[in-house]
Amino acid sequence: MQSSKKDYYEVLGVSRNATQEEIKKAYRRLARKYHPDFNKDPSAEEKFKEINEAYQVLSDPEKRKLYDQYGHTAFQGAGGGGYEQWDIFETIEDLFRGFGFEEVFERRGRRQAQKRPVKGEDIYQTVELTLEEAYSGKVVSVPVLREVPCPVCDGYGYDRSKGERTCPTCGGRGAVYQRQFFISISQTCPTCKGEGMLREPCGKCGGKGTIPNREEIKVRIPPGVDNGSRVFVEGKGHAGFYGGPAGDLYLLIKVKPHHLFERRGDNLYLDVSVKLTEAIMGGELEVPTLTGERIKVKIPSGTKDGDTVRVEGRGMPRLRGSGFGDLILRIHIDIPKLGFVDKVFGDGRRIKQLLEELDRLLPEPQRIKTRQP
Repeated sequence: MQSSKKDYYEVLGVSRNATQEEIKKAYRRLARKYHPDFNKDPSAEEKFKEINEAYQVLSDPEKRKLYDQYGHTAFQGAGGGGYEQWDIFETIEDLFRGFGFEEVFERRGRRQAQKRPVKGEDIYQTVELTLEEAYSGKVVSVPVLREVPCPVCDGYGYDRSKGERTCPTCGGRGAVYQRQFFISISQTCPTCKGEGMLREPCGKCGGKGTIPNREEIKVRIPPGVDNGSRVFVEGKGHAGFYGGPAGDLYLLIKVKPHHLFERRGDNLYLDVSVKLTEAIMGGELEVPTLTGERIKVKIPSGTKDGDTVRVEGRGMPRLRGSGFGDLILRIHIDIPKLGFVDKVFGDGRRIKQLLEELDRLLPEPQRIKTRQP
């Protein structure tokens, strides 16, 4: 009986001399056009099946040879539908390749690609310094607990002497597939955890490839660091994976408050008290520095409470660049109470007489200050 099926070449719209590439291009074009997900015409699904049936035969050189010789009768009785049962999932896969998803399916039927090297995690640790140590710099010994490559398996995580075997669950692909209608769902293989191979775990690291190791790492802290500064030590973080480099160590600097000096950037501030006469007439003070040296600083006459005196180059070293910040003296005028002076020194009456005489000599100040608009 003559088959009522359409000629497969006619279905795909190609000649009998068409190349495999021409057949594939024709199939992709028609499959996109008639796929039920894209074409809502009721007849599209039947047309789509017809296109797939033709492609399953003509894309296979052996099947195409049989078809060219015997036509549709070559496949009668195979699969109950007049042709060999075609794999709908492979067909859908080929369709999506046509949409530009070739890379998604390159891993099917073979082991997943080797995992890329991954850099190890960085380690962050706080180092506390005094202001003097931040000024001069310091070599610190930092205890660090870090993951290092296992010395038994060299970081591979398995006993290489016992070799490896293909995972029987996924066949080495690293993934298992569940098929539902036109969709193939991929999941990480539960047996090999996506590796595609089964190996004997290393007895020392248990398959991790790393072991914890505590070590003292000496680090040079440069002069001038401040709160929030970070000192970088390359390669002293956790070990990498799959041949990747180790992470890095970052030391976060915390500088303790000082009992005398206040730091603002590269400048140091020091609060000093002067006598009333020194504020009026000026004078010279001896003040400490952060290095322990004492220096003499001139106080100009007419200094008011809250004024500042700047000493250049006596602040903190500049972390970025050269030179030093400044030392800034914040002036406070010491005004004693006469009762206290008299009680302690017994000459409060004499001081009062001198102040009264001074008061008569000094000009009357402008009591009310006008504000600038």
